Amino acid sequence: MFLSCSDDQTIRIWNSTSRQCIAVLTGHSHYVMSAQFHPKDDLIVSASMDQTVRVWDISGLRKGSQHSGGGPASHAGGSGGGPGSFEHFDSFSTVKYVLEGHDRGVNSAMFHPTLPLIISAADDRVIKIWRMSETKAWEVDSCRGHFNNVSSALFHPKHELIVSCGEDKTVRVWDLGKRTAIQTFRRENDRFWVLAAHPNLNLFAAGHDSGLIVFKLERERPAFAVHQDTLYYVRDKYVRSYDFNTGADLGLLSVRKFGSPYVPPRTMSFNPAERAVILTISSDNGLYELTSLPQQAQNGDLKDSSVDGKKGNGQSSIFVVRNRFAVLDKAKQIIEIRDLSNSVVKAIKVPVVTNEIFYGGTACLILSSTTSVVLYNIQQDKTIAELNSSPVKYVVWSADYSLVALMGKHTITIANKDFSTSSLIHETIRIKSGAWDDSGVFIYSTLNHVKYCLPQGDHGVICTLDNPVYLTRIKGKTVHCLDRSARPRTITFDPTEYRFKLALLRNNYEEMLHIIRTSTLLGQSIIAYLQQKGFPEIALHFVQDTNTRFELAIECGNLDVAMETAKEVGRAECWDRLAQQALKQGNHKIAEKAYQQMKNFDKLSFLYLATGSTDKLSKMQKIADARGDPMSRFHNALYAGDVKGRISVLRDVGLHPLAYLTAKTNGLDELAEEILEATGLTETDIDDVPSFPSSSFSPPPIVTSTASINWPSISAGENFFDRALADGKLEAGAEPAHVNGDAAAGALDAWARDEETVEENPEEGGWELDPGDEFEVDAPAAEEAQEEEELGAGAAPGVSEVELWVRNSPLAADHVAAGSFETAMQLLNRQFGVVNFAILKPAFTSIYRSSHTYLSPVASLPPLQLHVRRNVTESTPSRALPVAVRSLESVRSELAEGYRYVSGNKLAEAQATFRSVLQSLLLVVLSSDDEAKQWRDTVTAAREYLLGVSIELERRRVAEAEPDNVRRNLELAAYFTQCELQPLHMQIALRSAIGAFAKANNQAHASRFAKRLLELKPDPKIVAQARQRIAAGDRNPRNAVEVSYDEFTPFEICGVTYTPIYKGSPSVHCPYTDASFLPQFKGSLDPLTQLTEIGAPAAGLPASW
Repeated sequence: MFLSCSDDQTIRIWNSTSRQCIAVLTGHSHYVMSAQFHPKDDLIVSASMDQTVRVWDISGLRKGSQHSGGGPASHAGGSGGGPGSFEHFDSFSTVKYVLEGHDRGVNSAMFHPTLPLIISAADDRVIKIWRMSETKAWEVDSCRGHFNNVSSALFHPKHELIVSCGEDKTVRVWDLGKRTAIQTFRRENDRFWVLAAHPNLNLFAAGHDSGLIVFKLERERPAFAVHQDTLYYVRDKYVRSYDFNTGADLGLLSVRKFGSPYVPPRTMSFNPAERAVILTISSDNGLYELTSLPQQAQNGDLKDSSVDGKKGNGQSSIFVVRNRFAVLDKAKQIIEIRDLSNSVVKAIKVPVVTNEIFYGGTACLILSSTTSVVLYNIQQDKTIAELNSSPVKYVVWSADYSLVALMGKHTITIANKDFSTSSLIHETIRIKSGAWDDSGVFIYSTLNHVKYCLPQGDHGVICTLDNPVYLTRIKGKTVHCLDRSARPRTITFDPTEYRFKLALLRNNYEEMLHIIRTSTLLGQSIIAYLQQKGFPEIALHFVQDTNTRFELAIECGNLDVAMETAKEVGRAECWDRLAQQALKQGNHKIAEKAYQQMKNFDKLSFLYLATGSTDKLSKMQKIADARGDPMSRFHNALYAGDVKGRISVLRDVGLHPLAYLTAKTNGLDELAEEILEATGLTETDIDDVPSFPSSSFSPPPIVTSTASINWPSISAGENFFDRALADGKLEAGAEPAHVNGDAAAGALDAWARDEETVEENPEEGGWELDPGDEFEVDAPAAEEAQEEEELGAGAAPGVSEVELWVRNSPLAADHVAAGSFETAMQLLNRQFGVVNFAILKPAFTSIYRSSHTYLSPVASLPPLQLHVRRNVTESTPSRALPVAVRSLESVRSELAEGYRYVSGNKLAEAQATFRSVLQSLLLVVLSSDDEAKQWRDTVTAAREYLLGVSIELERRRVAEAEPDNVRRNLELAAYFTQCELQPLHMQIALRSAIGAFAKANNQAHASRFAKRLLELKPDPKIVAQARQRIAAGDRNPRNAVEVSYDEFTPFEICGVTYTPIYKGSPSVHCPYTDASFLPQFKGSLDPLTQLTEIGAPAAGLPASW
């Protein structure tokens, strides 16, 4: 049944089956705003604008059962006539309690799910809590805080909380025990009217003027940590341990007093050496608590963490070594390293704005900012690596700490331990959790899926979920996880798909074959994956579908299998594709069969002409005659050189003039006269027809008949699958010894077989054969014969890999990698005006060496040179490119090193570093417009710093060598402040200029530099000094030394003379860095980069992507 209330001042009970009203409750004297059944008892609570809350006893409506319990669950029976059912209309009503206390109309009233409590919300802006007993009900307390009408209020179904909303545009959360407000959510323009709680999930809904919102009051993800076979996690205000093997779930520690009020901990870090945990919460501006766990689970009351726990403020806290933990203070952007007594051992200023810290290996931290992730060494106080990434929420390390998964809201970055390689996965659905399995595959969960991710970035779906889970451990085919209520559970799944893909990537063919034979891994997704990764021949071995087998056979060039499947399919388009593939491989025999199946007589005739099959051409003539196709008859006669046959065709189709001319030009005069007679003409009738010389057209002679010889092709030999599937080497169900491991034993066996040599004929052992007695072998001729035998008759070696690199790329770096230094220097000169290549020699040789490697398969043979490709999966020769040795990220890290030299006042080292950066940028390979923009920004930054550092070094030289030249000293100090530097370094330049100008009594200039310094918002101490300098300039606004410096007119600085070139003045530029110079230096070497010719024409960076 269901309940309704109305402005007619009544409450009605309805039968949900018959749709009949079975009771009317009257008694309110104004609009009834809400009514609700009790969860268990036969009670109804209602709220009215008459300022009262009423509790109604409806047990008297039960037929034959007075005051029987059952609540609304038992009311659903409806129209049945048995005992305990509501069956007829009744206006009887019993008011058990009338609760008075509100000063204005009451909008909402609700029972507590388990306790004898009622909550009411009214227009007097007050929420009241009432308690019931068997005989009476009374007011317990009130919650005040809304500043307009309270529309609705309800009890939290699981926690001691109250949620309310009102016309003050807020949703408020109250502590039921303390009657105090905990949280407030506001909307700008919408009033809230109604609230609802989900019966099972941690979800609430609030309706407002514009619609509704669905929200959570607390995070569902439990804090947990895994160590070996034990899971430590927090549930219901207790730290618990769960044994993965036995399933034992024990309480260890109470944390009910952690935080005010209690908020479920956000993170947990476990220290196995000290058996201690650190918990963090986000309330109270971030708190952490360090507590030791008992060695064994205790009976009875558990120890509370507040007994010996050590607390402190911090938004993130983790153990970094056995006896140290790190705490992040986001407000101060400081990481404090503390010992187990909670004393600060070390404080570190973070290099980036950090929102979260994670464990990064021994003595290392992973710092998460809004745009990047930094691997930071806390012992050396240095950044090891940095990755561009969206904000990272969780970090999961593999068991051997060789791989790490950086999980954001919608992205996962898989990287190695030093961040040198990484791959990115993007999900449209929110990512919840993840864990590594034993083979190095990352398993993660989203809102409704469990998925996998291989180290190189391939990912897919394992199974679907009804509700989100939080993965804790992956073992074999079992996923250990925590559900939304933080209870351990397991999910069994099938890892076959990702194990097969992992074996494929690791070339573990034995496990692949085992999976193929023992599983039902047959699907279009796997076939498409094999094709995408360049292994169609593997899919061909276990695919049964005929159409798919044909496609795979064509893709991998297996003409025999393609021929068999084409016969089964029997479609013309299959035979056509087979013929095309056969012609590509020079196999005209299969092409002939395909054309025969298609009955494509024209292509067959041309094929016989190309292969010199005269017998078959004559057969084609007979077939054409039988078919009665004049065009086919004519073509075949033309191919076969049959002049009379051509004339016959022309006569048959009525082209007598062409027939006559053909006979006349080929010397067939009698046949020509016969044609004339047949048409009723004589030679005098065709006197005006010009005469043509005799025809010289005849088919070329056949030098070498290729009718029975296909074009030679290199045999690929048997691969692993050919051998294994042919002789049954690996029996079904036999697990390979090395699953997803290194197949070293199999490789060595194969190597040994290849090294076996055929023994010499023992019968020739006693002969003493002297090759010089009768024959003299010409060595060069023998070598040529041997080479011809290896390559095949008429074959020539193909284009070398390095030559392909030179052909395919306009980038100097690729030419250097190919060893074509001359063309690389020409490109650099044409693109950037580089003329001094001597200083680039080390970079050239380094790139060349890094692009090639050498393999010595047999000690007695010279090593094989292997060329390292950038795009290893690319098989098209026109797209082959060398490996990119220098990346933009590595150069930018070198630029950051230069910044540190500037900060440390090591200007000579900084100057050399910035020059090295500009040299390296010439040989960086770019792949997108975004990288090209970053490249240009890096060039500009390096140029500005190189110019600024050079100016400052010149100023120091002048101060030492010419101490009386104060004017030049001041000018150089002022020019240094005009370079585009980072704020920190600009502060250094401005402070240096302020000191120099103040010492020279140029107070006006010093004051202006101080004002620029204040715009950079330096430390308070520097601010005070700058303001003192500004005050001194205001008191004495004069300059004792006249300098050539006008800060109000835009200017550039000449890179040779370090003098200003004001806007509108003539200048020339470096074709590479765009640095400015006075016109008289055109054609000279750029002293900044020491690479380019000033003013030389240049084409610029080519967009090769």
